[in-house]
Amino acid sequence: MKKEDAAAKTILIVDDEPHIRALLEETLEEFTDRGVRLLIANDGAEGLELALAYQPDLILLDVMMPKMNGYDVCEMIKKKHNLQKIYILMLTAKGQEVDKEKGHAAGADEYLTKPFDPDEIVSKASAVLEIEL
Repeated sequence: MKKEDAAAKTILIVDDEPHIRALLEETLEEFTDRGVRLLIANDGAEGLELALAYQPDLILLDVMMPKMNGYDVCEMIKKKHNLQKIYILMLTAKGQEVDKEKGHAAGADEYLTKPFDPDEIVSKASAVLEIEL
C-alpha cells in the first residue's frame, strides 16, 4: 500500500480509561507511522460525534462509558446513521455471552474482552485497513 493511500485511513479509539487509551495508542503507533490518522474520544458522546464527523475505517469501542455506552454508540452509527462501512471492534471487560450478543445486535463487527492482546489488535487493524506492517 502506498503511503498516500494509508493517509486516507482513520482509526477512532473510544474509551474513558486513560491507561487503555494510552495502551491502544502505543499498540497502533506503527499505523500512524504509515500515515493512518488516529482519533481519540474520552466518552461515548464524543466518540459518536467523531465517528459521524470523520467516518473512520475502524473504531475500537469500549462498552461501559459515561454520557453514552458503547452499545448505544454502535447502534447509532450502524443503524440510525447507516454507516455499515465502519468496522466496529468492541473492547470491554463485559465478557459474558449475553454481552457479546448485545454487542453484535447493536451492529458490532467483532467483540473482544479486556485484557486484550495488543498483537491481536494490530492483526485486526491490519486486516481491516488492508495495511501490512
